[in-house]
Amino acid sequence: MDVDLHGTVAIVTGAGNPRGDGAEQVATTIRSSGARAFGCHVDITAPDSVQSLMERVAGELGGIDILVNNAALMADMSMEPIHRYGHDEWQRVLDVNVTGAFNMCQAVVPFMTARGGGKIVNQSSGGAFPPQGVYGVTKLALVALTVALAGELGPLKINVNAIAPGHVRSEAGLSIAPEGSMAYEMITQAAPLGGSREPEALVGALLLLVSRDGDWITGQTMNVDGGWVKRV
Repeated sequence: MDVDLHGTVAIVTGAGNPRGDGAEQVATTIRSSGARAFGCHVDITAPDSVQSLMERVAGELGGIDILVNNAALMADMSMEPIHRYGHDEWQRVLDVNVTGAFNMCQAVVPFMTARGGGKIVNQSSGGAFPPQGVYGVTKLALVALTVALAGELGPLKINVNAIAPGHVRSEAGLSIAPEGSMAYEMITQAAPLGGSREPEALVGALLLLVSRDGDWITGQTMNVDGGWVKRV
């Protein structure tokens, strides 16, 4: 697989906290390998904040080739049933999980076009198939956004795809379905290859979608979940 990303510039949202500390920690690790990187706080629900990010990245690193929309609310959102969901909370979750990705995609297009194309990867969820609760609804909406943008941006040589992870052993994933819980056991039993993996299990799919080997892939959602979600 041709995964040489030398010379490409990527934006990855979602640092795990609102202050950007996690992003800077990751950037420090990246810099230790000899690459250039920086972390910063961005409000993805605010178009002006998103635009400032794009301009800073392009100004400091020369352009933008890859966008990974990873930021989302999950562990820190209400898990009330949809028919009892508070309106303010509904809007808050939609603003981050759907509108935030929309803002990022919309703002990055001119910068990718200036580079002759690019790759966008949206982080959906196995919980979108079928959607359960508000989280699942937002993640299915992200799949629809992916499909629609793929059709629009293909002529600009911008690929738009999504990854739908199964149960990832991140802090957020384990807070929602910790080992030994009913939810964890249900997922594990439903996935032929096992229902829980470390975040590194998603790397292969991501590299495919952002590399040259992914040039002819667009509008797709890749389920990376051990077979938890099975589709004909």
